[in-house]
Amino acid sequence: MFKTDETVSTLTELLKINSPSGYTENAAAWLEETIRGIGYETEMTPKGNLMVSVAGKNESMTRGLSAHVDTLGLMVRSVNDDGTLSLTKLGGPLTPTLDGEYCDIITRHDGVYTGTILSKSPSIHVYEDAATKERDIDGLVVKIDERVSSKEDVRGLGIRNGDFVAYDPKVMVTDSGFIKSRFLDDKASVAILVSVLKALKEESIVPETNLKFIFSTYEEVGHGSAWIPGDITEFLAVDMGCIGMDLECTEFDVSICAKDSSGPYDYDMTTGLINHAERNNLSYAVDIYPMYGSDASAALRAGANIKAALIGPGVASSHGMERTHTDALKNTFELVMEYIRN
Repeated sequence: MFKTDETVSTLTELLKINSPSGYTENAAAWLEETIRGIGYETEMTPKGNLMVSVAGKNESMTRGLSAHVDTLGLMVRSVNDDGTLSLTKLGGPLTPTLDGEYCDIITRHDGVYTGTILSKSPSIHVYEDAATKERDIDGLVVKIDERVSSKEDVRGLGIRNGDFVAYDPKVMVTDSGFIKSRFLDDKASVAILVSVLKALKEESIVPETNLKFIFSTYEEVGHGSAWIPGDITEFLAVDMGCIGMDLECTEFDVSICAKDSSGPYDYDMTTGLINHAERNNLSYAVDIYPMYGSDASAALRAGANIKAALIGPGVASSHGMERTHTDALKNTFELVMEYIRN
């Protein structure tokens, strides 16, 4: 049974933990503690992916399920002469949406400073191109909330090139069931899989096959689940569903992706998921995402000999200020549960 409040609570707590690709240790530790609290043993891979194994009826077959805990982010490219920070991207954030966002600068000496991401022409009263200047990564800087006016001042704080910059997710849950936040890609799916693990335990459900849940930490940069355990023969990536243009997915649906930039997903798995959704009267959409990659496609590209499929809750405005609805979380949860049972 899907528990909306519990899933949303898990999601909001996770969203508040900074976890740009390459700096996911705190989020993974919180997730590990949460899952162990449900009653599962966990395993951490050398690259930092968190894995949970669940025994099934058919022990000769193992299915993998994944969601990624890493998010988009930024890194200090260089310290400028005026005490601001130039940036480089981690993953593919929609940079025009970052102008004016609050952020944390995370040093490698356990120091965290706050700041604001701003255009290099930040004032309409000063710069003629304040409204028109390109908001690409080279047109943005971080202004640190400290008394700094030179490169030396910044270095005195311990801030260096290569420090992580995590920007504010701005989490909000409305009374009408909408969830507004950055990084719903893919923390919404992480929360769903945690709810699945809890349901299996609380309802004493034994899945049809062995299961390995993988919470990956480098998906946004392309290699989150490039390595998966060799006993996995089917792999279901649970990631965000796209919305817009000619796509049928909405913020209330579970998306079933037939094809992304890596090519088509497995015909039998995808057809089976569609049949599960129809038999259970789930609100779903089948779509093609030509500018998208997943943990499943990363595993395939790395040479995994698997069947693979991709589903997830519909998320609007991906890699910007994202939004979904609790209905999408519920529909995705129900489809994952049906996949596990059959």
